Amino acid sequence: MIHGAKILTSSIISTGSLAALLLCSVGCSSSEKETEPLVTVQTTPAERASISETISAEAVVYPVEQAIVSPKITAPITEFKVQRGSLVKKGQVLAVLENRDLAGQAEASKGNFEQADAGYVTSVDSTIPQQVQKAQLDAAAAKAAFDAQQRVYDNRKELLKEGAIPQREVDAAEVGLAQARTVNEVAQKQLADLQRLGKDQALKSAHGSRLSAEGQMRTAQAQLSYSEIRSPIDGVVTDRPLYAGDLATANQPILTVMNLSRLIAKSHVPQSEAAKLKLGNAAELKVSGLDEPVKGRITLVSPALDPGSTTIEVWVEAAKPNPALKPGMTVEVSMTGKTVKDAIIVPARAVFKNPEGGTDYVVLAGSDQKAHWKTVQIGVRNGEDAQIVSGINAGDPIISSGGYALPDNTKIKVEAAPAEKDADDKADKSDKASDTKKPDDKDKE
Repeated sequence: MIHGAKILTSSIISTGSLAALLLCSVGCSSSEKETEPLVTVQTTPAERASISETISAEAVVYPVEQAIVSPKITAPITEFKVQRGSLVKKGQVLAVLENRDLAGQAEASKGNFEQADAGYVTSVDSTIPQQVQKAQLDAAAAKAAFDAQQRVYDNRKELLKEGAIPQREVDAAEVGLAQARTVNEVAQKQLADLQRLGKDQALKSAHGSRLSAEGQMRTAQAQLSYSEIRSPIDGVVTDRPLYAGDLATANQPILTVMNLSRLIAKSHVPQSEAAKLKLGNAAELKVSGLDEPVKGRITLVSPALDPGSTTIEVWVEAAKPNPALKPGMTVEVSMTGKTVKDAIIVPARAVFKNPEGGTDYVVLAGSDQKAHWKTVQIGVRNGEDAQIVSGINAGDPIISSGGYALPDNTKIKVEAAPAEKDADDKADKSDKASDTKKPDDKDKE
């Protein structure tokens, strides 16, 4: 009996060991199957749409119009009529300099001009006509005296022939005739010269004196006007480093006026990217602290390369400047470059770079519930989307979330996007609510 019991016990032990081995093999086999990775991903279908290339660059904000106001003379500042932040109009007086000496010079020059002007009028209306009239009278008297002396000489020659007078009287008459002829010729020449040149030259001389006096007067008035500092543009006073009583030095800034109604952002972009930009293209200015970017457009693409940085200067003008946008700020500008219509586009975050070949690829969600790498050629690209020139077709399910560093042929589980989940949850909640209401309605009935 005891021997039989031993045999039975050993049989039981062997049977238990076999069962343990079977359980171990089954467990080990199932654990090996569970180690195969399963990755949860989200997909987005490749779609056809228009896409525009965006070129971004750092830029500094400037006003389109800015005037650094400097005096043309050196003088103490008597009065400032504006402060920083004052709105001013073109031609408005901003400051006044000491000008009493300049005012005196202007008055003196004005008196000299009035005197020269009166002399010119007198010369034109009185002096020159009188000189001409006198010369005419002198010429007429000389001509009359010459004619009279000519008759005397002729008469005496006749009388000499008749023997009525001696020769000496004829000789005396001849001398008188010669003198009269000389006087007449001089008078006629003076009249002719005065009529031909003298009158014009006298007028020019009087006119020249008048112009000289007028020029001196205008110079003195200009010097006086320089003591009033005026704004050359409409705008806002943004800087005023001096105070009343300080010495304003010629050609040294004392005020800065900016027109803040038109602001531009100046950026420097590589020439390869600048070649894609055109005047009038849409752009945005992203300002730190503003939720929404400021809309703008490209107003200048410099025709010349900056030799210092080998870049091209591009201006983006804000369509409607935000008060938070101020000159001197550093902003980021996003400019629209090349636009492609009816392109196959995918989210830019779904495009990866193959570390081995350096090519671009996307990850497709296959019908076999596995991820598949697909090499693609990228065209236009911006911050959100990328154009696929070749490699996939419209409608292909692109893994848009969870695809980074995902190996090829990895088993995947496609999960709905958060927006779709929210929509489904809302639909389920509405269905449940309607179901719970139905019994209440029946109970009421």
